[in-house]
Amino acid sequence: MPVPNQPVTLNDLHSRLNPTRVRTLLEPTSTAEVADAVRAARDRGLPVSVCGGRHAMGGQQFGADAVQLDLSRLTGVRSFDPERRLLTVGAGIQWPALVAELERRSAGLETPLTFRQKQTGADRLSLGGALSANVHGRGLRFRPFVDDVESFVLVDADGEVRHCSREEDHDLFAPAIGGYGLFGVITEVTLRLVPRQHLRRDVEVVDLQEIETSFEERLGRGYTYGDFQFMTDPAAPGFLDRGVLAAYAPVPDDVPLTADPRELTAQRWQQLLTLAHTDKARAFDLYSEHYLGTDGQVYRSDRQQLGVYVDGYHDSLDGPPASEMITEVYVPRTELGSFMRACREDFRAHEVECIYGTVRLIEPDEESFLPWAQGLRACIIVNLHVQHDEAGITKAVDDFRRIIDRALQRGGSFYLTYHRWATREQLLAAHPRLPAFLEKKHEHDPDDVFTSEWYRHLRRTLAG
Repeated sequence: MPVPNQPVTLNDLHSRLNPTRVRTLLEPTSTAEVADAVRAARDRGLPVSVCGGRHAMGGQQFGADAVQLDLSRLTGVRSFDPERRLLTVGAGIQWPALVAELERRSAGLETPLTFRQKQTGADRLSLGGALSANVHGRGLRFRPFVDDVESFVLVDADGEVRHCSREEDHDLFAPAIGGYGLFGVITEVTLRLVPRQHLRRDVEVVDLQEIETSFEERLGRGYTYGDFQFMTDPAAPGFLDRGVLAAYAPVPDDVPLTADPRELTAQRWQQLLTLAHTDKARAFDLYSEHYLGTDGQVYRSDRQQLGVYVDGYHDSLDGPPASEMITEVYVPRTELGSFMRACREDFRAHEVECIYGTVRLIEPDEESFLPWAQGLRACIIVNLHVQHDEAGITKAVDDFRRIIDRALQRGGSFYLTYHRWATREQLLAAHPRLPAFLEKKHEHDPDDVFTSEWYRHLRRTLAG
């Protein structure tokens, strides 16, 4: 695959804070074309970076002056084994297409099969990206995505095709999952499937002090998915305390799915997003009213994980250029209340504008080389409003660093690649294996064929 010199500037779709001028943009359609492109770039001494759905915000998908591989055309099903419950797909396939393929291929099966978990909040995200970021969803008893991966095909820094699993090439399997594209280009993913279930959504509005009991009660009663979406109005008594708890319980397959379920349309989402910026109290009232209206609805276990994302939603808002930026921190579950109370005080004192936030649960990751899920944790995700000027970025850096500090003070950690604003001390406190991770990267890719803006920043930051 030729590597022309045709520079183009790319950016992520959500934060829009990562404009990156790459040397050229290639869209391979096969593993062979990826291998050819990697060899051609390596032979010319050019770095390679990889993207898929382009939602990643921390700079891990783009590298300045790199040969950019966009895997969005690397799709399709390679094989389906219903007896072993395995599906192999091109790494560029996105969740809506995956759901459609699984529906079609499961149509004649006594037990339809599907995926177990995906990221929430957006659907046009690639499976290769999910593996590279070792994502998670709203599962109550799940480990990160590594637990759902049987194997994958990777093109390494020499342009060689490697088949990686727990039994074969494990020395690449462990670091590449959650390796943010630094160990090679993942071109195929073999996914472990699970039986598709019917789930009943149970919804209530509760306070934070009830969450630990509510989660434990639902775990004990067999609920499989759930999250808590908290109030973001700093003027309200329930700020970062009161919220909507939605949990999903398996029901027999002969319980019919809700006909014409109440759903949030794209138009309704845009309205809620606008209100989240302009009238947070009204936004929570409408959001909780909607969710309470869905109490008792029955969904399929895969489709209940799909959602609406409005591309460019910020364009319709008045004001200077701005967007939202996400961070995610993890604390021991017993520390959730203390953490949220500290954030409530901090957000009010520093006028932190939180647009959206949720709490989920995660089980420990014991397989990837650089695990972010280091124990039984509560996951707290916050979406902060960030203005795209020097003052706005400076404020966001300070705000996110304080959030990270609150988590570290409670024995917690944070997700590495939502932004590049953590300090060296925070990085090493939360992820003490980072130096070993860089050593492993050098072992497999001594010439830094695979790079990104996040990787370059990480090396500079850790070097002090």
